[in-house]
Amino acid sequence: MKTKIYLFVFCFVSLSTIQAQKSKYKNSIEHSIKTEQTKPDLATGKELYFKPDPKMDKFIDDLMSKMTLEEKIGQLNLPSAGDFKTGQAQSSDIGKKIEEGKVGGLFNIKGVEKIYNIQKVAVEKSRLKIPLLFGMDVIHGYVTNFPIPLGLASSWDINLIEQTARIAAQEATADGICWTFSPMVDLSRDPRWGRVAEGSGEDAYLGGQIAKAMVHGYQGNDLSEKNTMLSCVKHYALYGAVEAGRDYNTVDMSKLRMYNEYFPTYKAAVDAGAGSAMASFNEVDGIPATGNRWLLTDVLRNQWGFKGFVVTDYTGINEMVEHGIGDLEQVSVLALKAGIDLDMVGEGFLTTLKKSFDEGKILQSEIDRAVRLILEAKYRLGLFEDPYRYCDLNRAKTEIYTLKNRSIARSVSSQSMVLLKNANELLPLKQTGTIAVIGPLANNPENMPGTWSVAANHTETVSLLNGLKETMGEKVNFMYAKGSNFDYNAELEARYTMFGKNSYRDIRPVDQIIKEAVEVADKADVIIAALGEASEMSGECSSRSDIEIPQSQKDLLVALKKTGKPIVLVLFTGRPLVLNQEKEIADAILNVWFPGSEAGYAISDVLFGKVNPSGKLPMSFPRSVGQIPLYYNYKSTGRPENKQDDFEKFRSVYLDIPNSPLFPFGFGLSYTTFNYSEISLNSTRLQGNQILKASVQVTNTGKYDGSEVVQLYIRDVVGSITRPIKELKGFQKIMLKAGESKTVIFDIRTDDLKFYNNDLKYDWESGDFEIKIGGNSQDLKTALVNWKK
Repeated sequence: MKTKIYLFVFCFVSLSTIQAQKSKYKNSIEHSIKTEQTKPDLATGKELYFKPDPKMDKFIDDLMSKMTLEEKIGQLNLPSAGDFKTGQAQSSDIGKKIEEGKVGGLFNIKGVEKIYNIQKVAVEKSRLKIPLLFGMDVIHGYVTNFPIPLGLASSWDINLIEQTARIAAQEATADGICWTFSPMVDLSRDPRWGRVAEGSGEDAYLGGQIAKAMVHGYQGNDLSEKNTMLSCVKHYALYGAVEAGRDYNTVDMSKLRMYNEYFPTYKAAVDAGAGSAMASFNEVDGIPATGNRWLLTDVLRNQWGFKGFVVTDYTGINEMVEHGIGDLEQVSVLALKAGIDLDMVGEGFLTTLKKSFDEGKILQSEIDRAVRLILEAKYRLGLFEDPYRYCDLNRAKTEIYTLKNRSIARSVSSQSMVLLKNANELLPLKQTGTIAVIGPLANNPENMPGTWSVAANHTETVSLLNGLKETMGEKVNFMYAKGSNFDYNAELEARYTMFGKNSYRDIRPVDQIIKEAVEVADKADVIIAALGEASEMSGECSSRSDIEIPQSQKDLLVALKKTGKPIVLVLFTGRPLVLNQEKEIADAILNVWFPGSEAGYAISDVLFGKVNPSGKLPMSFPRSVGQIPLYYNYKSTGRPENKQDDFEKFRSVYLDIPNSPLFPFGFGLSYTTFNYSEISLNSTRLQGNQILKASVQVTNTGKYDGSEVVQLYIRDVVGSITRPIKELKGFQKIMLKAGESKTVIFDIRTDDLKFYNNDLKYDWESGDFEIKIGGNSQDLKTALVNWKK
């Protein structure tokens, strides 16, 4: 979805004015509504958010009976907000549409006073006084900015991830927003695709757990609370499988792959009770997702029981014209019949549906279905009871970018970092001596939050250099040099740093820039090289054919290596990169992704050992772009590679490189070491719905306290269809003091063995199963069980 921040300027609105308007609306005859103030029960997911509500049904029935066809179609319109001049919210073009009942919601407007003024037009000037939805791309935090979603996934800490969504909702709702276009749950195995930064990686199980956590974090236990917001699972569906990793491109895959590998993350969000879903740009089975009834109705609603509304992505309906499906009137009909309820920006619904209705091309019931779902969302959010419920100036002043939220963001960031290499125990660094901090990302606060940080305060973000200096004080002498630009090509660098992410390009000759850096490095005991991607090298429409670090930075790293000083590579990235040269040159590599608001502090905490890194990769890092798509849970061929990963003719291998990744899924080092015992099983022969208990003893054999993610994988050895060589089925993150041991137990049930067979029946089959437990997807202990029905 395209990012557009619309800045509106209005006259100052006092708190007393807002409160007065709230009272006025609450007493309005047209919208008299009473709700029971009861605590939510302990139900979860769809049962929690979509409980039967006869009062809501009656209210919406009554309201819809008063609506004209034009007003109903207006509720299905989510336009671009445009721009308002002072005091002209009502008289502007969008204001007039709101007054005429032709707008259901607006998005990406920041600021409680602005939202109040627009909402006022809807509830005071429109005929039926129906409040608007206000949405925004709250993707990884709001003003308090957390690591990019791929970084959050690296924490493998579901409670922590849910907490970030809860804080994001707290801040966004305090600023007037009641709907977020998150979570993005597109599974992807292609790091060329820039939007991997927004997702949770290559695995359906991990991605599904994160999807559920994000939905609950945003929506809380009660959507009508003032600090909860509607979530939106996206991009439905299969968007992460675009051909060649090129954004918006074609997707073509078998139903078996859809159901077993790519659908589960979306279904997890639906099961968790996501209030809305966003259709993807790509086609599925030759029909764009926005007009695909099988996808939006047969699967999403009928098979999975989704109860919320579906919104297009930015101009998704209009783009079906370019797909070659029909003209705007035809594709608008197609979208409505497929199951689209809200048209983002394109206004195909607004401008064509009445004509199509008059010509008998669509039914009243199809329009009413969509309208009801939009009104239900507004009701559940409490907007009919109080349309200004998110317009509290006190909350906006006291609940956004607080010291507490920033402290949590710092902790989350440090727990999301992945230690990829640590030769000779270079890390943690000693808190003495002189350290050279070099690279285009060393002192660049704007590039710390990463892509989709639309509400972040970039001027307040902590750069790496400033974070190091502030945390260490006078203990360490830090020296700085930029060393290189992001890229030799100035035009490319401008693309990498869009949306206000300044590159601070150095126009001096290249040899002069590097010479300065080498001179600084020569005076230091250790070099911290801050290299990698700029913020907008990943994200939407940021596909890359070459996923190595740009040559300008490679040349800097080579020059620094010649000094003979130990090098810590602090890697900034929004995707897995090809790091063969960097792995050879650097003594230590800490992958920090894009860490967010508190970047510099969090990186310093890890580099100097205040926090022991515990992140694990949610995506495989390839040796070469030629290996893509690359993922751990592949299927065996009839001629598999040998276990030593060596070349052997007439095997499914490459001539020039091993099949294995440079860094595998689930991989991440620590400053300490962990030893795994052999697997202990309560039984090796099971039947029916027995529970298998698989346990290992994990011991911290190093000198630092540390956390470890203990990972469970299962292989279905023989199946009616070919099965992956292993699949993640569980994980536990444990903390161990130096020398401490813990027994980790996994309860394995027959549900963990199920898959969609050739008839798309979800079931498990009798046979042998390999149980695998370890610290990453490659280094695993294995035990065998037989399980019969």
